[in-house]
Amino acid sequence: LAIRWPAGLAKPGRVLTDFVDFTEIAPTILEIAGIDAETSGMKPITGRSWIPLLKDDRSGRLDETRDHVLIGKERTDPSRPNDVGYPIRGIATDTHLLLINFEPDRWPGGNPEAGYLDTDASPTKTTLLERGRADRDDKYWQLNFGKRPKYELYDIVKDRYCVENLAEQDSHREVRDQLERELMARLEEQGDPRVFGSGHVFDAYLVYPDSRADFYRKLTTGESPKSDAGWVLESDFEPEPLD
Repeated sequence: LAIRWPAGLAKPGRVLTDFVDFTEIAPTILEIAGIDAETSGMKPITGRSWIPLLKDDRSGRLDETRDHVLIGKERTDPSRPNDVGYPIRGIATDTHLLLINFEPDRWPGGNPEAGYLDTDASPTKTTLLERGRADRDDKYWQLNFGKRPKYELYDIVKDRYCVENLAEQDSHREVRDQLERELMARLEEQGDPRVFGSGHVFDAYLVYPDSRADFYRKLTTGESPKSDAGWVLESDFEPEPLD
């Protein structure tokens, strides 16, 4: 995250290692504008303002409680049956990234026969798909478009690009268990439906606009032409489902 604010930064050019997230943008802007969050008319805000970080003149880790950040994903594309998404929850620290894939039987990049719609067309995508068609065990195709296990754990100091999954290695079980406990405790505090066995509510959310609803069925039955998915190439679509 890079911020330029000539009139507001106490000491420009600093590097902070405090973890921040998007929930904190709103309270930061409200504080800068002098607007009280409780009387602003906005829904309750859970994030913390960055003003203490911006107004300080030190570098490094200023707030020891900012030692991790939570990650979440639900539905970002229309390329699965019944418009379902790919739910992920995760936690990142200075040294590790733990991801939990709540529906590992689903295709993370979107169904192959629907063009892997969660990834836009590019020369890189084309090359990876060609490799996968030549060999479904190709590690680069698997890493980018193959199905994922339930747990993924990466040492982001040694493995910056998250290639080697350490989740099932005995030598990393303690780290995995510790991060999972922390993640689950935070998600339970937030009332996350995925943790309480009712994650289906996310899959049932209405699609907007209505014309995009049931997109997978329309696409695979020919009711909607492939050109409606204009952000991918014709060659991105697999001729048949891969499972």
